[in-house]
Amino acid sequence: MEREILTNSAKKALQRGERIIGTMSGTLGSPEAIQLFAVAGLDYVIIDSEHSPYDIMTLRRLVMTARLSGIVPLIRVPDCEYHFIARALDTGALGVMVPRVETRAAVERAVAAVKYPPVGERGCGGIDWQNDFIPTTVPDFIARSNEETMIIIQVETKPALERVDELVSVPGVDVALIGPVDFSISLGVAAQFRSEVFMKGVERVIGACQKAGIAAGLHTPDPEMLAYWADRGMRALTCSSDMTLLKNAVMDLGKKLKELKQRKPGA
Repeated sequence: MEREILTNSAKKALQRGERIIGTMSGTLGSPEAIQLFAVAGLDYVIIDSEHSPYDIMTLRRLVMTARLSGIVPLIRVPDCEYHFIARALDTGALGVMVPRVETRAAVERAVAAVKYPPVGERGCGGIDWQNDFIPTTVPDFIARSNEETMIIIQVETKPALERVDELVSVPGVDVALIGPVDFSISLGVAAQFRSEVFMKGVERVIGACQKAGIAAGLHTPDPEMLAYWADRGMRALTCSSDMTLLKNAVMDLGKKLKELKQRKPGA
């Protein structure tokens, strides 16, 4: 049976104006967790290399598991630098999320690092595993990569909010995603996600994205918060992370088992 190369179904869904749903792998480094995310029907998983303990081989194993499981693998890089972005993509990831972007020049650097010439400046390597070991030519590979690879910029600061129209208008950007904790801290309303300042800031990002024809996104462990903003135009919906999901499940189980432990025999 002829194998097909994994396509960026999440990016294509956004281009059709649809919503996409995903989560983050940030602590456990578990291929099994990636498989579960795929079985659960999530569109994508963001594998974190900004705040996580993951080394490059862990990133590659998780990306390969995602590709084989049919879920789109994205990597959050530590910073907007070529060596972080190019190396992340060389694992086979179908996109990157770039944190703390505040200027148009930074977004342009990110796009250049993601895209191969003539669109950008990315160097070519690791074609075999990036193409699922399916034979291809260099021209076909770079054309496909430029089309499939996804770019998410994070809006996390007040300066980014003030320049958001400039940031989202850079050609090649697919999503502007709000990191709500850092965003709220920078706005002077730390973790006050219902404050007027925070909510107006999010609304401004959504409006700028809609005007530019790209998707706005948010990462939060709170599904109700995601639902609220989805109803107001947000389309890239990232909920929770591997460790948070495990913690919540374990704490819930512990509570139920402690209640069971305290029940009188025969009750």
